[in-house]
Amino acid sequence: MPPYIALTSPQADMPDETDPDTLSPRRKRLLFRAWHRGTKEADLMIGGFVKRNIAGFTEGELDELEAVLELPDVDLADWLSGRRAIPAHVTTPMLERMALECGGTGAGVPPELR
Repeated sequence: MPPYIALTSPQADMPDETDPDTLSPRRKRLLFRAWHRGTKEADLMIGGFVKRNIAGFTEGELDELEAVLELPDVDLADWLSGRRAIPAHVTTPMLERMALECGGTGAGVPPELR
């Protein structure tokens, strides 16, 4: 698999991620699922990650995100926070990217509250 390369800015034809009204129905649905996980910790980490990146995801990345969102909250929270290593059988580029962005101090906390 190719290494993860951060998208520095949304492509010209991508909607503004700060305006959910401009997102496609699929992206809106994924954003909603990411913010409504069942635990506040997972909501903040996963929802924050998806909000920051949803506009720039390719269709393939959206497929990967859908697969990640099917994983249990407890496991995701542990893997993304670094409490437990991500098992090889569920490791994907999307999950690794999420872990990289969510593993830092204050992940999930809005910048104005840090």
